[in-house]
Order: sequence, then structure tokens, then C-alpha cells
Amino acid sequence: MLSQLILLFIGGTEIIFILFIVVMVFGADKIPEIARGLGKGMRTLKDATNDIKHEVTKSAKENGVIDTEVTQSINEELNKVRDEVEDFAGSVKRKS
Repeated sequence: MLSQLILLFIGGTEIIFILFIVVMVFGADKIPEIARGLGKGMRTLKDATNDIKHEVTKSAKENGVIDTEVTQSINEELNKVRDEVEDFAGSVKRKS
């Protein structure tokens, strides 16, 4: 979400200029290596976050903190409301 917000303020010319500076500083042969390293780092961070989330959820279920029936019914109600809002928004968009 934040990256989308930041990209709203950067135009195509600025992105090309930044890429040009990156090529000048690191060289064209190093860019794929840097991108690979960033990708691996992001993947490691995502995996670690998912592991922590899984452990917290597992621990909460074992200790009875999370009532799965209640959360399922809440999710069902939220999905119904979301569908109704989408239907309403769709009809408003068509009328405009």
C-alpha cells in the first residue's frame, strides 16, 4: 500500500532517471545480482512473518484464545456485507 502511494508521486521521467543513476553507480552486470539479493531478502522476510503468524495462531488455538466458530461466523457476516457494498457500489458506478 505504501509503495503504491509513493509511486503516485514519482513520474516516468523520475523512474528512468533513478534507473540511469543505478546503472551508472553499480554497472549493468551487477543489477540482476542486486535484484536477486533483494528478492531473496524479501522472500526470507515474508517466510519469517508467515512462520510467526502461524505460531501465534497455533498457540492461540491451543490455549483457547481463538474460537474458530465465532471467527468463521464473523468472517461470513463480513463477506455478506462486503458483497452488498460491492453490489451497491456497482450500481452507483453504472448510474454515474
